[in-house]
Amino acid sequence: MSNQKEKLFTDFPSVTTEQWMEKVTEDLKGADFQKKLVWKTNEGFNVNPFYRAENIEGYAWTDNLPGKFPYVRGTKKDNTWFVRQEIDVQDYAEANKKALSLLEKGVTSFGFKLPKNNLSAENIATLLNGISPEKVELNFKTCISKTIEMAKLVVDYVRDQNLDVMKCFGSIEFDPFRKILKKGKDASGWEDQVVEIVNISAPLPRYRVISVTGNMISDAGAYSYQELGYSLSYGNQVLGTLIEKGIDPAMAAKKIKFEFGVGSNYFMEIAKFRAARWLWAEIVNAYNPPCKNECDNKAENGTCRCAAKMNIHATTSRFNQSLYDPYVNLLRTQTESMSATIGVVDSLTVRPFDEAFETPTEFAERIAVNQQLILKEESHFNKITDPAAGSYYVENLTLSLAQQAWKLFLETEEVGFYESLKVGTVQDAINSSSEARVKALSSRKEVLVGTNQYPNFTETMSEKIVEKSCSRCGCGDNAPFKKLSTSRLAESFNELRLATEANNNTPKVFMLTIGNLAMRLARAQFSSNFFAVAGYEIIDNIGFDTVEEGVKAAREKNADVIVLCSSDDEYSELAPKAYELVKNGNEIFVVAGAPACMEELKAIGIEHFINVRSNVLDTLKKFNEKLLK
Repeated sequence: MSNQKEKLFTDFPSVTTEQWMEKVTEDLKGADFQKKLVWKTNEGFNVNPFYRAENIEGYAWTDNLPGKFPYVRGTKKDNTWFVRQEIDVQDYAEANKKALSLLEKGVTSFGFKLPKNNLSAENIATLLNGISPEKVELNFKTCISKTIEMAKLVVDYVRDQNLDVMKCFGSIEFDPFRKILKKGKDASGWEDQVVEIVNISAPLPRYRVISVTGNMISDAGAYSYQELGYSLSYGNQVLGTLIEKGIDPAMAAKKIKFEFGVGSNYFMEIAKFRAARWLWAEIVNAYNPPCKNECDNKAENGTCRCAAKMNIHATTSRFNQSLYDPYVNLLRTQTESMSATIGVVDSLTVRPFDEAFETPTEFAERIAVNQQLILKEESHFNKITDPAAGSYYVENLTLSLAQQAWKLFLETEEVGFYESLKVGTVQDAINSSSEARVKALSSRKEVLVGTNQYPNFTETMSEKIVEKSCSRCGCGDNAPFKKLSTSRLAESFNELRLATEANNNTPKVFMLTIGNLAMRLARAQFSSNFFAVAGYEIIDNIGFDTVEEGVKAAREKNADVIVLCSSDDEYSELAPKAYELVKNGNEIFVVAGAPACMEELKAIGIEHFINVRSNVLDTLKKFNEKLLK
């Protein structure tokens, strides 16, 4: 049997790239290859329709095994990752009870967000009662003004347990630039703070304490190359500062943790994690951190290769979570989780599907955990490290994305990340990307299923929205600097549909289907999806013999909008007839499509046309202005 498999393709001749291109050119029948099949990514580079082995010749890392410098294929030989659950601690005893329960459900890592006003050794002990720091990854976060105090408490707690500190792992998340990115508040004094917290955490070698929050950049709407390029500059700013302040280079690098978001651009996200490890390894290696231990991962010149290992925590995207049809969020987070784990992250948080409109329920949180467990226990994603290796496409994405991110990194390094934040360069670039993505969503160049395409026609969400409490600390008051956007991608569409829900009478849209069977059905389906995005009531039909019959039926249903759905050839006759019947009525008349006779139809007074080139958001806003009273 094995011999048969070896001979399976021997009867097929090899095909050169030139032969492939000849065939493609023939099939294109004169169309331009570059315009027809090559597409430009939002990351700024082109992607070809196919790749071959010759396209990855010379890529040094392709011969590496996982765990080998520069770690494109992962920082370890296996693909185990920590299943992380975030816990917003209000009551320490209740949080401990919840954590113990989650340990029985497959969680192996916790992200504890602690309140700033009652930090104490007793409360930390209560929170961690029954949880072994040697077996569970523990991550702690609080208000930045109290993070150093919290760090001291955590270090004291772990040391007092008389444990092997080399078996205790986790993080104390100190984000020196969060004040600017989130609040627009100056972060002056951060240099001494990062040195202090690194020194405080020195007794816990496997606890990372500087958190590079690329996920905040991602959730603001950044493209992948921006998240990566700015995160690398962020990390390098902190690393260089620590070394200048006298911290051992290897120790400084090992105290930095990267938090990345993971969006729905499936292959690009896989490439992002691979490129991130590679570029960070090269940055750290440039500092030549000396290895002071006997280690088999030491460079010939004595440089510590372990220090160059990037530790990555990934969180599924907040930016693309939708309010409407929220169960689609499960599909998004599942593919995002796949990207993260195929990309070999160290830990992963899956956002609950209902997070966009309420404090996540116990059910939603359990499903979020189970999404990771499915990948581990049923799909066995943890059994293979870097399965994307050798894919000509993914390897090219990795290189191309790395080049774009490195270019942005070098541009930012000319003035430094902190200085770029103070002048607003970083914030402006990311917020511009966010606006571009919202614009793309408005015209359906970017799709959110259930929001701007294929909506749930009868769904209502206004009564399900739970206002979340927000305890303001005043950190952002009178903020002198620019900050990142916090809007979700779907926010404008949410406002549109919520306005319809708040209206006393839901507008009715009637499909006047007539003529060519295939075209009228296709255009009725398109138009139904189009208007349902705003939450209008859709009245579809199988077809009418005459426009008079259709208009009569529409008025019997008290329609507010009548959409003529037919073929381009028939519009020149049918549209004027229908318009003549409705022009003196209260209904808005719409033609579905962009027929060649459009200008003639406009000349007789027909204003409204909807088609694939229509800006869905802008068009529906105008209809809302007319219909909602």
